[in-house]
Amino acid sequence: MKIRYILSLLLLAAACSPKSGRLTVLTTDDVHGVWFDSTYVSNRTRPSLMAINWYVDSVRKADGAKNVLLLDAGDCLQGDNAAYYYNYVDTVSEHLFSRLMAYMKYDAVTVGNHDVEAGHAVYDRVGSELKRHGIPFLGGNAIRNDNGKPYFPLYKVFRRGGLKVLVLGYTNPNMAAWLDESLWSGMTFKDLIPLVQEDVDRVKARVKPDVTIISIHSGTGDGDGSILESQALDLYKTLRGVDFVVCAHDHRQVAFHNDTIGLINTGSRASYLGVGKISVSPDGSKIIETGLVKIDKARTDTVMRAAFRKEYDAVKAFTTRKVGMLTVDMFTRDAYTGMCPYINLVHLVQLEASKADVSFAAPLTYNGSVRAGVLVFNDMFTIYPYENQLYKLELSGREIKDYMEYAYNLWLAEPGGEHILRISPSPNPRTGSLRWSFDRRSYNFDSAAGLIYSVDVTKPYGERVRIESLAGGGAFDPDARYTVAMTSYRANGGGDILIEGAGIPKTEIAGRVVARYPEIRELVYRFILKNAILDEQNLNDRSVLGGWKFVPEGESADRLDEDMALLFGNN
Repeated sequence: MKIRYILSLLLLAAACSPKSGRLTVLTTDDVHGVWFDSTYVSNRTRPSLMAINWYVDSVRKADGAKNVLLLDAGDCLQGDNAAYYYNYVDTVSEHLFSRLMAYMKYDAVTVGNHDVEAGHAVYDRVGSELKRHGIPFLGGNAIRNDNGKPYFPLYKVFRRGGLKVLVLGYTNPNMAAWLDESLWSGMTFKDLIPLVQEDVDRVKARVKPDVTIISIHSGTGDGDGSILESQALDLYKTLRGVDFVVCAHDHRQVAFHNDTIGLINTGSRASYLGVGKISVSPDGSKIIETGLVKIDKARTDTVMRAAFRKEYDAVKAFTTRKVGMLTVDMFTRDAYTGMCPYINLVHLVQLEASKADVSFAAPLTYNGSVRAGVLVFNDMFTIYPYENQLYKLELSGREIKDYMEYAYNLWLAEPGGEHILRISPSPNPRTGSLRWSFDRRSYNFDSAAGLIYSVDVTKPYGERVRIESLAGGGAFDPDARYTVAMTSYRANGGGDILIEGAGIPKTEIAGRVVARYPEIRELVYRFILKNAILDEQNLNDRSVLGGWKFVPEGESADRLDEDMALLFGNN
């Protein structure tokens, strides 16, 4: 009896003592459908999941596969032709993303906001397929309305590196601010603070892991608790009992750590692989390291490429179909300086489809181009990369003007300074050289169509926009009601322009919606099919578009050119 008692105590002590081991955590995020190493039109090579797999296999060989954990932090199902094709065209076979995750032996994937944007039919299907492969699609803060339980799995436990590893996953809590409720019906999204700490404490008490990892589709943020969609640094600073925070969403390349916790964000589009290493000693002490590995597009897994060649060919055949003709070059960056063929096309599509009085639109591709010549379906992804629907809302003339003032203030510097555009330099962390960028997100730089107006760069916020008339010459009345076309992202409060700019409370926005239409990319496709040829004439129809410009024209044009050269060079 005494021997049995002593053995029981020894077993209990062994169970409670920390295990020793070493774990390598590899991470990706915001791949946005960049699964293939070759583009579909020019056949240029690029970083992709196929290049990522070359590095992952290399690490598994070096460290031992049983000592490596591979995680993705979300935004997988949107942003590239391949994702579109398997979301909406080939809906019969198993989704290509599910097969890729299984092939690469991902251990867990976190749900991103753009994954939810693909719609229930897509992410429910992918979640079920991943589950069959033993890969959880994590999103523990998406809470079911019917029973209060997570809609997606909250966590999974792994045995790696001689350690018990707990991975908890969460999606972005700001979902309702961007997406129509039909896309996330049946659930509510909870703030990550204090939820994550509460879950960590509760699950760890039951699981008793040696290593705990949080995978969140949330941006790095500023760490001051002010940004709901970017809470990673907030968590990094406050979480107890967590070894790594793997984050995403804002496309920032970040990797750092202190003595107790590490944070990793790989940016976007398979450009980097995140690496976290943790060593656990028998006394429970830990050594944590973090880093980023730049992906060399030439180091593609050729075996993986061959395994998915049939799928690549199917996507390429679909997206290289001729749609129409373009007689002028379109550059998305031209939208930052005034009217241009690219942003005019988006406005024309929105106005024609909705029959609205006014259109608001921003450049959604930062620096893309579509050259004159044959237009193929692939070009639709440059013109409109996201699956936003078109909405029509009712706003007063005064709200329209206030909306425009707010949007241009995101875009323009304060008068009297060196620059017209709101830009600033920051050191490249790898080269030390300065690189210029906008201070705010360019996808919130809305211009308007359906109006004739000017924007005075010498005036302060609130006094810049002068609306002369409607496009057809009719008077613009601040007290009148107008219908306005905009994206579903904007119509659900995205960018805060309706809320902070137009002054419409978040609770009242839904009541302003008078119509919903298909996805804008689909409407662009229909518009081009209908017109067959896009030329200078139909892309500059002032009777529909109206017109706008920065003033004073001479001074602003020269200084805008200087700012654009800093941002994009002289090309």
